[in-house]
Amino acid sequence: MAFDWNSLFSWQNFIRLLDILAVWYVIYMLMMLLRGTKAVQLFRGIVVIIVIKLISWYVGLETVSWIMDQVINWGIIAIIVIFQPEIRRGLEHLGRGSLFTVYNKKENEAEIQLVKALDQAIQYMSKRRIGALITIQMNTGLDDYIETGIKLDADVTGALLINIFIPNTPLHDGAVIIKDNKIAVAAAYLPLSESNLIPKELGTRHRAAVGISEVTDALTIVVSEETGGVTITKNNELIRDLDQQDYLKLLYNDLVPKTEEKNSVFTRFLTSFFNKGGRKH
Repeated sequence: MAFDWNSLFSWQNFIRLLDILAVWYVIYMLMMLLRGTKAVQLFRGIVVIIVIKLISWYVGLETVSWIMDQVINWGIIAIIVIFQPEIRRGLEHLGRGSLFTVYNKKENEAEIQLVKALDQAIQYMSKRRIGALITIQMNTGLDDYIETGIKLDADVTGALLINIFIPNTPLHDGAVIIKDNKIAVAAAYLPLSESNLIPKELGTRHRAAVGISEVTDALTIVVSEETGGVTITKNNELIRDLDQQDYLKLLYNDLVPKTEEKNSVFTRFLTSFFNKGGRKH
């Protein structure tokens, strides 16, 4: 009996394949979002509960099955509460997507000066093993953490950053938060990460840098007090032992706008569509 290839390449099968790929992509993005956060342990607990429910249903343990049903039914509300930071972070990632993004042609001189000031401070503190923790606000607001610090509202300069982190000074303990190319506060407190992926030899500054990257899209620079090594964290990624060329490349890529205009796919489609429509008249 010959195989009917027409039935295989049908529109209905294409929709099913698209449906499977969409679900796979959502699960993959969820795993990437939870990777390295404390939510992974909670997610494993949910999997255990589901497994117990299936086993109790199959074996016929009615009481256990009923209890698991209640846990699962009420667990939806609990998941929203427990995973609130991860859900917010995921929605912010979605909002920062490139669907509607349009980059400006104009190069921002203030942000180039910001990178130069950071470079000056990093070089000075790294060579002298002065510990530092500098967080730069991106799209996600950091007002909750800014409120914990001492207000400065000062222009970013290498000399000021160096003076802030000189040991045994009033502002050296805690994080500097930069907002809108200004030092908003110093001595701010950041959330400490509980991730097991952080190497044991790294201290509180590195855990705070990873912690803020788990709940926001902030870019954080850490200078190690023990080794003088430079680390950058962003989007739950910890990049260690950067030399000057490496961290400058990261800072310019993330902080300085692109010089050439790059419209999103959606924007290019609309532009092309209306341009074609205009030529018909």
